[in-house]
Amino acid sequence: MMKEQEKCERYVRQGLLKEIGAEGQEKLRRARVLIVGTGGLGSPISLYLTGAGVGHIGLVDDDTVSISNLHRQVLYAEAEEGWPKVILAARRLRALNSGVEVEPHLCRLTPENAAELVGQYDIVVDACDNYATRYLISDTCASLGKPYVYGAIEGFCGQVSVFFRTPESRTYRDLYPDEEHTRRMPPPFKGVVGMTPAVTGSVQAHEVMKLICGYGEVLDGRLWTIDLRTMQSYVIEL
Repeated sequence: MMKEQEKCERYVRQGLLKEIGAEGQEKLRRARVLIVGTGGLGSPISLYLTGAGVGHIGLVDDDTVSISNLHRQVLYAEAEEGWPKVILAARRLRALNSGVEVEPHLCRLTPENAAELVGQYDIVVDACDNYATRYLISDTCASLGKPYVYGAIEGFCGQVSVFFRTPESRTYRDLYPDEEHTRRMPPPFKGVVGMTPAVTGSVQAHEVMKLICGYGEVLDGRLWTIDLRTMQSYVIEL
């Protein structure tokens, strides 16, 4: 574990920001964040939240490392092919910041375990790649009153929003109201450059920091989008 002086040195640059300071850093230390997915989006989200000093991070994933992952899933190395991502991710994050408690959950998020897992955390971050899990996250967060930081990517494009910040907030079902139609849609196109999840995941991680520390304009009821080919970015009211 880090000594007190090391903690002060680690966070000194973000602590200089009036939006964070010592009070915000303490809020980060006390926060509990669950990240569903440790792939392309989960890599930058977990790395930056760990670096920022979020005190307890949970990771949910049942997948293993593939060589085709490595251009975007920067938590992992070639020699780790075939290993469980969530175990490797936890080891990497602990090495990055010994002051953060990282809890791996080697499983998929399912209707049977969702309430138990989500109930242990303050905020849920969506780093998955399928519609069914997103509806499950949405419904579970709605029932438990947990903020849900949504993100999705395809090709060169990414989008981020925040749901359930308050009981009156917009939801994932407001974005995609027809669940049956959405479930019948083809899976998202798998082509992607590594920078798309890097940028999108970083925005998700910062939305988490804003929620925890209480600064800025959270993407509550708004959808942020970016196209890296043109660098056009929009914020759309939902």
